[in-house]
Amino acid sequence: MSPRSDARGFDLAWLDLREPVDHRSRSEELGRELSRRLGHRASISVLDMGCGTGSNLRATAPLLGPEQHWTLVDKDERLLEAAVARLCTWAARAQRSGGRLLLSKNGKRITVRFARADLANDLEQVLDAGADLYTASALFDLVSDDFIVTVAAEVARRRAAFFTALTYNGVQRWTPKHEADAALVSAFRSHQARDKGFGVAAGPIAPALLGAAFDEAGYRVSEGDSGWRLSTGDEALIEALAAGFAAAVRETRLVPDAKLRDWLAVGRTGALVGHTDILAVPT
Repeated sequence: MSPRSDARGFDLAWLDLREPVDHRSRSEELGRELSRRLGHRASISVLDMGCGTGSNLRATAPLLGPEQHWTLVDKDERLLEAAVARLCTWAARAQRSGGRLLLSKNGKRITVRFARADLANDLEQVLDAGADLYTASALFDLVSDDFIVTVAAEVARRRAAFFTALTYNGVQRWTPKHEADAALVSAFRSHQARDKGFGVAAGPIAPALLGAAFDEAGYRVSEGDSGWRLSTGDEALIEALAAGFAAAVRETRLVPDAKLRDWLAVGRTGALVGHTDILAVPT
């Protein structure tokens, strides 16, 4: 599900709010498979596309080997600066060396390099940096079909592995139910297919497109459920999610304002937002 944003880019408060739920929701089974396939490597290089504040690194690094070299890519300088700060807080030890961070955490030695780049325009240049593992989180429902095909082709050309977490798959349910839920979900899915800066977005069909693209490239593709299941203790995220969901629906003008106001007036106690994790490895 696409994050809330302000005029400059993705909202830091939203990214911080969702991170604990993102981490607990990721597919444990797929994480174990990733670790089985790549965790034995003494050293591994990883390229994280659309890194945000570094949440994907914080969740994925424990699954990989003792020596890791990450390149974090984002177009938003604010997010890259936030990533530096949050990674320094997360690590047991952190040291800056030139433009890199040297981190230690639970026996892992992690070198992090930061690259400011616009994936929409500089994708092939970004991928040319090379890596053993290309990864992302909450990205591919925002990009175009062509972007997905290009990523799969370029990763396959390098015979690298691919892992992405938390790609929105279109499932959306609210507690308590409301008679307008179906109409709002339909409108939201329409909004998800709008151009998010990469051309017409894949939206909820992104997991299927990723699976097909890597299958076509001869990769072994595995999927795992990483849906958000929000209830007691998640009140702040539920409130922010409902507000962002309603704002997106309002932009489509597919739901009358009166019905939308009535939907917003209901106090939400829970939500299910469907996501899919995907691991693709060369055979």
